[in-house]
Amino acid sequence: MVFDINGKLQAAAQTQIATLHPGRHRVEHDPDALLASIRRACNAVARQLGSRCSQIQAAGLATQRSTIVCWDRQTGKALSPVISWQDRRAARKLAGLTAHRSRVHDITGLILSPHYGASKIAWCLEKLKPVSQALRERRLAAGPLASFILANLLTGKPLLADPVNASRTLLWDYRRCDWSNELLALFRIPVSILPHSVPNQYPFGELQLGTHAIPLTVVTGDQPAALYVSGEPDTDSFYINLGTGAFIQRLHGNTPPQVPALLGSVLWQEPGRVLYVLEGTVNGASSALVWLCERLGISESKMFTMMPGWLAARSDVPLFLNGISGLGSPYWIPDFHSRFIGMGDATQKMIAAVESIVFLICVNLERMNKMERCARTIVVSGGLARWDGLCQRLADLSGLPVCRPTVHEATASGLAWLLGSRVREPLEYMEFRPANNAQLRCRYSDWLALMDRAVTRTDSVT
Repeated sequence: MVFDINGKLQAAAQTQIATLHPGRHRVEHDPDALLASIRRACNAVARQLGSRCSQIQAAGLATQRSTIVCWDRQTGKALSPVISWQDRRAARKLAGLTAHRSRVHDITGLILSPHYGASKIAWCLEKLKPVSQALRERRLAAGPLASFILANLLTGKPLLADPVNASRTLLWDYRRCDWSNELLALFRIPVSILPHSVPNQYPFGELQLGTHAIPLTVVTGDQPAALYVSGEPDTDSFYINLGTGAFIQRLHGNTPPQVPALLGSVLWQEPGRVLYVLEGTVNGASSALVWLCERLGISESKMFTMMPGWLAARSDVPLFLNGISGLGSPYWIPDFHSRFIGMGDATQKMIAAVESIVFLICVNLERMNKMERCARTIVVSGGLARWDGLCQRLADLSGLPVCRPTVHEATASGLAWLLGSRVREPLEYMEFRPANNAQLRCRYSDWLALMDRAVTRTDSVT
């Protein structure tokens, strides 16, 4: 996506790649297909702009944060699949490290979880022969997806990682803003294979767009970029991006947060300045709806088309205990049995799944408000935020007004702001005011009790 200095979209192109599920708890992408898709999108944008390509001043990159790749640092060729943030193949590998949970949280701000990169990189070193051979021959690189993309798309094949993506490897000290020798030793990962850590704003290299070389100067994660959709984030707001997962963030200033069962995350680093957010995560947002579509025999296109009407028309729905892709904060159970409580037809179950996303978000909001000054508003973005019924339920249950910017591509628009398109008109918002929804509150109360029992039983089994 190409924006002008006023934040107006000038050109856009997108290509879709497959999400692969080669085994239980495994979620992957083909690395060659991923790189090819980016190149196709860049070429399509270059064709749209024509001679105006020469006017582009800077480029940026925002990616999923906990997705990792191993590659050959000499050729850029991938030596592993792109292992998604949703992937939990290495959960058992972490079982022997539970004694280090508190220390890991203290150093990284994160929970000891298979969703993050360390256990995935360790799995690749142990299980993939091309990876272990490249390590012996001193040509192995491993790290965040963003670093792999930079190494393949930029001239000079830089081996660099920004703080936002590096911090999601579970190997990065979020106070020192660098790799942690203590955690590298814990996970038995050599620092020599990791990219060099640099600020989010940095001369990463040049991206070839048509016949023009564009300096790429900002790299960050998809969720942090979305916070800048309307400019500098507000300390009195919750920011929720509703995509594959739902990620709840609140600006914490220049001190790293330490809240049990929640995440402390780097939002932005530039020379002399680091900003942090307090964060909660719901792993099963649209991924939970896609999972349910497959089981109910409903196409995704039908679900997205029909959902606004479903949410407006029905309230008599069952309850869904949603642990799709693993149960995130504040529970942190990687292998949770998702299930419906109560009877319902396909439509009712789809609504129950949407309400489970709202319920999981509200659990995190309540936990955050206990630890911090109460927020005054919620700003939502992402694909699922387009549903009025979801936004209204979130407002009713949280008791806070929910604001939805008219800009749908929050990550790209926020990234453009970080790149310099800061002279822009104020965004228009649609606001959802809290209403008295006794039935929803009753369902939420019942859902909380069921979740508490289910989590307690899971803990006792573990």
